[in-house]
Amino acid sequence: MDSMSKLQLKYASPVIRVYEDGHVERLKGTDREPPDIIIETISGVSVRLYLPEEITSQPTKKLPILIYYHGGGFCTKSVSSPTYHNYLNSLAFHAKVLGVSVEYRLAPEFPLPTAFNDSWTALQWVLSHVNGGDEQ
Repeated sequence: MDSMSKLQLKYASPVIRVYEDGHVERLKGTDREPPDIIIETISGVSVRLYLPEEITSQPTKKLPILIYYHGGGFCTKSVSSPTYHNYLNSLAFHAKVLGVSVEYRLAPEFPLPTAFNDSWTALQWVLSHVNGGDEQ
């Protein structure tokens, strides 16, 4: 494809632009930090953990688990987005829960149901660790 095809918009919104050559430009929600745990190496599905204070003072205490799937319409945002990151830090602290925020692959590069499948993979990973298992 020639370089001019990149300039031809196929779809545009206030948050994302998709070009005829398949290039995707995200205008918002592009914050990215390295994940805490990559749970599936092939797809790159990962999670970020949010730990309450109790985990350091009482490391053997069982905690409720909150699994969080970030917003962004499946095409923007990430677990690193400041809104979600700050909210989950506060929630884990005040509610005394272990927060697990799921980083799933985004559309349009990975059309639905990819995000749903990634979310299911993350849920299964969490469940595999409920009794202290370290299966991956």
